[in-house]
Amino acid sequence: MTLPHPTAPQDGKLPEDRRHMLRRRWLTAITIVLLVGIPAGYLVISAGQSRDSGRDKERESSAAGLQDNWPSQMKRRVFEIPVPTGAWDVSYYETSNWKTSRLYVQFTTTANGLDSYLHDSGTSRSALTPGVTVGDHDAGIVGWDFVPAHAWTGTTVTHEKPRPTSDITVDLTDPAFPRVYVVSATSP
Repeated sequence: MTLPHPTAPQDGKLPEDRRHMLRRRWLTAITIVLLVGIPAGYLVISAGQSRDSGRDKERESSAAGLQDNWPSQMKRRVFEIPVPTGAWDVSYYETSNWKTSRLYVQFTTTANGLDSYLHDSGTSRSALTPGVTVGDHDAGIVGWDFVPAHAWTGTTVTHEKPRPTSDITVDLTDPAFPRVYVVSATSP
């Protein structure tokens, strides 16, 4: 009786031993996890952030009346309302429809802050005239009550479309700490 002789593989490679086979399978598994897991994790994180952002926008849109907070820099840039650094008691409200978008902002500042705001808005203190420039309809939307006992001054800053037009009313009853009321309207 003759024993079979081991034959050399036809492709010239030796059979893989168990250790190499396990290493190859682990590397394959890790590669698959990395190729599938990282993008899947990214998608889950992005979806969560997107959902949170949508909820924030929904909460902001459903707000009725002034919100005690600064409007975002993007809103201030779009509506050209440069709230001065150091202003306090800042509140805003935004309305939008197919025809016109409006941003209502109120804040208290210093005399220098008012001058800075007016300059950055494209006007100056000399352009302020006695009286209220914010219309009754706009004032009613956010609950502003311009009582006659105050020292009201105002101006309107107009630009060519599509840039916004701003009605600025300033309460100078305390000239050291003027209170500013602005309605900026833009049409797309």
